[in-house]
Parts: sequence; structure tokens; C-alpha cells
Amino acid sequence: MRTGEPLPAMGDVLAALATGLWRYDAAGGLVTLDAEAARLVGLPAEPASLTEAGIRARFHPVDWNEVDGIVQLALAEGTIAEMRMRIMDAHGRVVRTVRSRSKPSIDPHTGAYELVGTLQEVTDPSPSAVRSPVTGDWRRSREAFLLDAGRALAEARSTEEVLRVAAGLAMPGFSPDGLAVFGVEGDRLTVVGHHGHKPGAEGPFTQMLLDTDYPAAEVVRTGRAVYLSSPEEYKARYPVSWPLAAHFGRQSWAFLPLTVSGRTMGAWMAAFKHPVTFTPDERAVLTTVARMLAQALFRAGAAETERELTDGLQRSMLPTLGPRIPGMTVAARYVPTGGGLQVGGDWYDLIQLPGGTSGTNSSGGRFALTIGDVQGHDVRAAGLMGQLRIALRAYAAEGHRPDAVLSRASRFLHGMTHGEDGADLRFATCLYVEVDPATGTLEIARAGHPDPAIRMADGTVLMRPTAGGLPLGIDPDADYPTTRLVLEPGETLLLCTDGLIETGGHDLDTGWRRIRRILEEHQGDMEGLADALVQAVHGPSSHHATGPLTDRREDDIAVVLLCRVAPGCGCEPATEIRQPVRRMMLTIAQAEPERIASARHQLRELLHDWSSEDQVDSAVLLVSEVLTNVLVHTDTDALLVTEVFQDGDGLDGRSGRRVRVEVTDASDDLPHKRRPGELASSGRGLVLVGLLAGAWGVDPRGEGKSTWFELHEEPTKDDSKV
Repeated sequence: MRTGEPLPAMGDVLAALATGLWRYDAAGGLVTLDAEAARLVGLPAEPASLTEAGIRARFHPVDWNEVDGIVQLALAEGTIAEMRMRIMDAHGRVVRTVRSRSKPSIDPHTGAYELVGTLQEVTDPSPSAVRSPVTGDWRRSREAFLLDAGRALAEARSTEEVLRVAAGLAMPGFSPDGLAVFGVEGDRLTVVGHHGHKPGAEGPFTQMLLDTDYPAAEVVRTGRAVYLSSPEEYKARYPVSWPLAAHFGRQSWAFLPLTVSGRTMGAWMAAFKHPVTFTPDERAVLTTVARMLAQALFRAGAAETERELTDGLQRSMLPTLGPRIPGMTVAARYVPTGGGLQVGGDWYDLIQLPGGTSGTNSSGGRFALTIGDVQGHDVRAAGLMGQLRIALRAYAAEGHRPDAVLSRASRFLHGMTHGEDGADLRFATCLYVEVDPATGTLEIARAGHPDPAIRMADGTVLMRPTAGGLPLGIDPDADYPTTRLVLEPGETLLLCTDGLIETGGHDLDTGWRRIRRILEEHQGDMEGLADALVQAVHGPSSHHATGPLTDRREDDIAVVLLCRVAPGCGCEPATEIRQPVRRMMLTIAQAEPERIASARHQLRELLHDWSSEDQVDSAVLLVSEVLTNVLVHTDTDALLVTEVFQDGDGLDGRSGRRVRVEVTDASDDLPHKRRPGELASSGRGLVLVGLLAGAWGVDPRGEGKSTWFELHEEPTKDDSKV
């Protein structure tokens, strides 16, 4: 070509280079070829137009099936679509291999893509090159790798497992030696996990602003992958962040978006010690892995959030066992079902009953144990369980007897679940036990629940049949008879839901025999026994609520153990119950107000050796005020009980004696403090009680109330000098 002559036409130049031009309109299904392109696909060397079916017949079917995936990858990354395609003759034989390079574009109106590119004949690699010891059969290796990777990532149950699987992926022919997963928090990158780097190497990349000149930040901003084939390319494109990456000694990097439902949730970095050109096949593998990784991380994160939420919900609905009960030891376990949400309807509770000292159990006051199971293993069951548990606590706090507590609870649950539409009818089983630690007396009411069992002091275990009624919520007018048992020193009471008995293919009979064997053979404290019961059914525990939980469960489990402590019983030591050293009881009827004077006289006799005469006068005055209050403001009789305790039973743990005075009546009207004027003739009773008593209170009972006060003996002058 002489200087000054015009350049030849582009078509002539391409033809001279044995390169053809072609255009593919996916919307119209039409392919246009110039003469060279037509020759390369086996047609006469002249311009031609073919339908999609016509051009597809010229290519190997395996190669044609990959066209759409390669084009979609190029559209997502904004890069060139490059393909190697085998041309077939009429007899199905490969006559040549061509390389296609095209720039895809999307029609905004139809969403279809259009390709304009070149075709050029290339030398087909020899079979030995295709199946070399390094790469093997590329296509077959890639498909097998992606299947294995997809299966492993799909089975990962936590973020930690997903990262471990990603670190172990061996990509065919170009496995990375350094990986990092970046997340997003607000406007900053976070490092979720990494592999192939020293601990602490992630420091400079954590809390990096998204507008930083760093490949992962760009990927999150744009949603497009970044491929860097050499350190020179990295340094040229990202000069600011290159010093952070330079000291790792890598030669190539791929940063890919982690996208779920159209939202980029982070980025994945694959770094290589050897140069990688990132061919279309390699980019396709990396993109597919990134998509699977994003889905796996999203599932794991959602599962972890769900587990945290449901576990917190269940924990919030279960009680702590509270203060140590004098003379008794309690242990409990709750194990939610392993299927779906880890919440269910099983529960247990320990309830302080009215009549304790200063709201504690320090005087051996009565308490109740309750255990139950609301039908179902879903959020609805958990919600009803929480409401029912609160209702039971309220009825117990009012002082009702066990039969009345369950009757009211059944009416409450029936009203909750039998609405106008009757769409969600639920019932609940329940076992309610009122316990008197001083005597070991158990008052038991049962609503369709498994019977309790008792392990005797010699290890013998017996199921204790108790009278019962229908499950709660079925009949609002159901009755629940009460059974009285005595827990002797050294004996242990077992309460459980049916999940402990029937799990593992057992029925009530075989399951009970298994539980009885564990109770009889166990040697150790109550906590160990509770663990043994759960582990025997479901294996070793994995985490705790109020006790160990396991990972795979057929049904919810709730277990409560109550031991009445005795020497050598193996129970955890508990505070000894203090029995009163003196006790006086007197009934004062409405028609006998003169007996108040007798009550004052008997109280003085009971406290004849009390160290403080002023305290005796105060006690006598307060007894008179409380008794008078009952006779004046109610139409019921009054029962006076006075007890004197010795040694360490006093308020705030002081040693010495303590007197407790309790007046019970059958009226539900609670007394209230008043503010009497100077000339008022009444209204000062509770004011005096509050001023003179060391502690006092009013506790509702099932029928009536109890007003009580306590005084702790003050030391004498000689005692104070010691």
C-alpha cells in the first residue's frame, strides 16, 4: 500500500484475515452472515441469512447449548462473549472449529439480546491437550466439579460451614489458593471469612467504605465482576488499594458479586499465585460458584437468624427455678423439637404460693410445680403456652387449690381457642403439684397428662396413678379431682411430657420401662439425673436453655425432678427447713369479739421470754389491729396462727428468734392503707403494721386472704457486747 492511498474496506481486511462477520437477532430468530462467515459455517461463500434452526444445524449441539449461558454471563459482566464452536457437515462430522467473539446488547423494549461479532477458524487442540493430566477433560471435569460444589454448599447449615466448604473447593485446572468473602454493613465492607491468609491479615479490609478504590467495593457498588489477570493490571486499575494487596504475592484475582434475588449482599474474592487469563469457561465456573455461594450464605444467615430468634423466644417463655427451696432440690430440662421452628408447646414452671416469708421460701413456704404440653410445635403453640403459663401463675398466686387452678385454666384456654370461627382449636395437657416442703405433702391435679413417678430412697421406681380430668381447653366446665401424696425424705418426684417417653419408636409402656431403668441405675446428683434422662433419649446435648438441648428431636421434652433431701440420698445439699419451736392457733368468730383479748393474752404468754418488752407490746398491738380489721370490715371469722422460729431464720439472714403472726379470713376484699386525719377514729391499722413490723404483707388465698407480719428479736445489751 502506497502512502496516501485510502484504507481498504473493513470487509476486505477481514476477508484477507479469514475472518467473517455475523449478526444474530434473538427477537426475530434471524442470523445474517457475510461471505466469509458463510464459508466458515459450511455454506457457499456469499452473504446469507438463516433462521435460528438453520444456523443451529451447522454447529455441534453441545456447543450451541452453551451459547445462551455464555451470552448471559457477558451481559452480566459487561464483557465480550467468546466461544469455541465446532462446525458439522451433513453427516454429523466435525469439519472445523471456529472462535466467535461478539458484543451482546439488550433490547430495552423486548428484553431479547442481539449479537454482532466475528467468526475465525482456529486449530482444534489435540486430544492429548484436551485430556491432559493437568486439566483432564475440561467439560466433564467442570460439570462434575459444579455438581459436587453445589451439593456440598447446599448441605452447609451455618455460615462457618459454608466458608469451610468454599475453602475446600478444587476448581478444575485453576484452583485459587486464597479466598475471602466480604459482607456489607451500612456503607462499609466487612470480612465474613477468609482462607489462605494469616490470622489478622483481614484487618486493613474490615470496615472499608464502599466508595473506596478497591475491587470488592466496586463489585458491591456495581454488581459486576472484576477480573485482574496480573499485578500490573491490578496496580493500573486500583492504584490506591494496590499496596494492600501487593504483599500477599498473588498474580491474578477474581472479585465476583454475591447476589440473591437481585440484591448484591457482598463479594467473593478468589486469588491465584499463578497467572490466570480468565477465559470464558473459567469465568463461567467462577460465576456459577459465586451464585451458589451467595445462595448458601443467604440460607445459612437466615437459618442462624431464625434459630437465634426462636431460641430466644423459647428461652424468654421458660422460667428460672428461682431461689433454693429449703429441704428440697429441683432440676429441670426443656428440649424443643428439631423440626421447623425450634419452638413448641411444652413448658414447666415453679410458682411461689402465697404465705411465704417476705416473698421468699426462707421459711419453707408452699410452692407449686407445673408441667404441660400445648398441642402443636409451631409459633401458635408457643404463644398459647406463654399465655397459659401466665394464667396458671395468676390463678396460683390468688391462692386457689390445685383443682380450682386447673378448672380456671381450662376455661381460660377454651375461651382463647374456641372463637367464633373455631379455626384453631387447641388443647393442653397439664400436671399441677402443690408442695409443702415442711411435710413433703403433694397435692396433685392432672389434666390429661402422664402420671408422675417417684423414685424411693432405696432406688425403687413406681408410677403413681393420680385422679385426673380432660385436657385443658376441651370442656370449660371440667372438674379436676385432687390426689394427695407424701414425698418422703430421700425420694425423688419425676414430672415429664410425653416426648420423653414416646420418642424413638417407643409407646407409653416401652418408653416408661426405659425411663424407669435410667432412674433406678443413675448414681449422682439431680442435675446429672436430668442430663441422663435427656441424653438417653436423644444422645449428647449440644446447647443449653435451662438445661442441655439436642439437635435432632422428634418431639418437645420437658422434665422436672423434685427431691426431698435426706442424708445419703445423693441430692445436692439444700438449706435445712426450720420448724417452729412454738406455735399457737386460735379462731375468733364474728360473734366473739371478746376473744381478741384472749388472743393478746396468749401472745404475751408465747413471748414471755422475749428479750425486748417493746417488741412484745408491738406484737400484741398489731395482733389486736389485724383481728379487729377482720371483724369490722368483713363478715367472716378469723384464724390466728403464731409461730416462733429459732436460729438463722430471721429477716436478712440474722441469727436469733423470729415471730410470725398470720391472720386468715374468707373475704376476698384486700385491706388498703388509709391516710386518717388527726381526729379520725379508725384507719390506722395498716399504718401501724407498716411502722412497727419488720416485714408484713397480704397474700390472696383461693377463698379469702392472709395478713401477716414478722418481728425479729432484738439483741439484749449483753448480747450486743459479745
